Formats: sequence, C-alpha cells, structure tokens
Amino acid sequence: MVYIIGSLLLIFLAAIFFVRGSLQQQQQGLPTGRVVYDDSSRRGGEEIQPIYSPRLGLTGKPDYIVRHHHKPIPVEVKSRRAPRQPYDSHIFQLAAYCLLVEEKYGQRPEYGIIRYSDRSFQIVFTPELEKQLLIMLEEMRQHNNIRGPHRSHEDANRCAGCGYRRICQERLRLT
Repeated sequence: MVYIIGSLLLIFLAAIFFVRGSLQQQQQGLPTGRVVYDDSSRRGGEEIQPIYSPRLGLTGKPDYIVRHHHKPIPVEVKSRRAPRQPYDSHIFQLAAYCLLVEEKYGQRPEYGIIRYSDRSFQIVFTPELEKQLLIMLEEMRQHNNIRGPHRSHEDANRCAGCGYRRICQERLRLT
C-alpha cells in the first residue's frame, strides 16, 4: 500500500513539474518541446559554448534551441518591444543560427523564432533567405580580409564575460 501511494505521489509531482515547465516555456514565447540549448542565463556559473561551423566560418549563440516534433528550432530573445516587422539584422542573425543549428544537429530548421518582450515572430528559413545570408557573409569576409576584424572596445570586464574570448586573438586580460 505504501509503495502504491509513493508511486502515485511521484507521478503527481512529475505531472506538476511538467505542467509548470510547459507554462514557463509558453510564457517565454518558446514553442512546446524539449529545450536542448539554453544560453538565456548562466546557471551555477555554467558557460554555454558557442556553436561553431568551420565550414561556414561562423560562430553563434542562440538564446534557445527547442526540439519541436523532433526538429530543432532556434529562438532569439530580444529585450525590447516588437517593431511592426522584425529588423533585417534580427532576421539575418536568426538565419545564421538556423545554419549553425543545421550544421550541429544535421537537420535543417524549417523556421526560427524572434521573441520580443511583447510579441514573437516566426521566420521561415527559406532557401532564398539562406542565399541572401551566404552572400552577406561572403561580403563581410571580403571586407574583413581587407582590414581584418578587430575588438570594438577597451573594457577587460566585457572581454571576461564574452562567450568568444577563448577564440578571440585580441581579448583583454583582467589585471
């Protein structure tokens, strides 16, 4: 009898945690599914590694990747209120995450989500969007080959908190 009550209690608690987790995901504007990558916070000092594609020469850290119906969906969270339409820069950032997710998981995301504080946009990852992104990346590479990419600040603390500091050739040292 004690075994049955204990089992029922465990099932009840598991259901409560499942519902609570689903509600939190919904409140954060995330699709239902399992969160497989979460860069929204550093829990317990755990550092989330950027996703890197040597083939594309691209590195990035989406805020979330959610597996929805066995397919990965990158989610980029913006703290500001939503514009009427997402900015092109936000769309291309999300498209870059779609490419990185495809590299990492071997599955092409059908879409990604840009979540603003008051609204979400589902951005379809079309072959045309991918083509525009690849053209833009090539133009950026050509520009960087001319003058080289450089650190844009002199703040050692900013470097210390950056997810790219391990691969940055110009990182500043804390003294």
